[in-house]
Amino acid sequence: MNKLKVGMIGLAHTHGESFLKALERNPHAEIAGISDENKAYAEPFDRRYPYFEDYRELLRTDIEAVFICSENIRHAPLTLAAAKARKHVFCEKPLGVSKEDMQAMVEACKENGVQLMTAFTNRYSQAVVQAKEVIDSGGIGKVLAVKCTNKGGLPRRDWFTDRRLSGGGAMLDHSVHVIDILNWILRSRVVQVYAESGTLFHDIPIDDMGMIHFKYANGVVGVLDTSWSRVKAFPMKRDLTLEFIGTGGTIAVDVRNMINEVYSNSAGSAAWSDWSDNLSELIVADFVGCILTGRPVPITGDDGMNSAVVALAAYESSRLGKPVDLP
Repeated sequence: MNKLKVGMIGLAHTHGESFLKALERNPHAEIAGISDENKAYAEPFDRRYPYFEDYRELLRTDIEAVFICSENIRHAPLTLAAAKARKHVFCEKPLGVSKEDMQAMVEACKENGVQLMTAFTNRYSQAVVQAKEVIDSGGIGKVLAVKCTNKGGLPRRDWFTDRRLSGGGAMLDHSVHVIDILNWILRSRVVQVYAESGTLFHDIPIDDMGMIHFKYANGVVGVLDTSWSRVKAFPMKRDLTLEFIGTGGTIAVDVRNMINEVYSNSAGSAAWSDWSDNLSELIVADFVGCILTGRPVPITGDDGMNSAVVALAAYESSRLGKPVDLP
């Protein structure tokens, strides 16, 4: 198999470093350059790879694909530029901050014959994969309801709390992972949302919590607790749990539960050592393999849009104080 020449545009998102490391370890990928208008984000890596101050110069090279891990507000213009340059795109979540932007991204990639993949790493968790297999086989009967959480600590980079750059706070940042998993497993779409959001845990100018109630077209109802509520002393800064309630049983999924508890005199508190699969390596390998062999990517731009529109509807519901229907 040949190597895929890739570029990294934007390292503002903290996941960008993990994707870059996954590309480094992938024998079928070659990192041809990195770019970020904020040089500070690129400085840890600019001695290892060619640095392009202007991302458009990187797009003019012979790379075949780009990884976009910029601030959320820049996903759309960067993807549109990459599509015009006929580069395949792997884009960090959320795919965009408006439905119009995301539709434009999807259409531009289709029109230019390139693939667009959304970075939903949690689809690669064995806990999630096996739950889907059980549900697909009818192991818990017909799914009636779901209860979910996706909580984390306050992001360490300031742009997450600047609406001009992020497009939204915790409710956007954390809900999209869960909604994508549910869309994938339930094979349906959300048709109604009722949500409450607020700022309860931190002195920041954006939401740090949200409770989202939703209904799917197939009748499944659900609730999602999404927040930046984890304190600094907590052993792991993230969680993602799902409970599927069916007519013949239930399945409880805890994506972050593959851990060892570590107690050491050198640390101020207990720590968790994660021994699960490296999800970044799995999703990067899938993207690289798909582009090299011409297979369709498994998590499309449409998938990214179908999860993000639920978060956007949740903000509208919270603002209006009533349920919002999705077309």
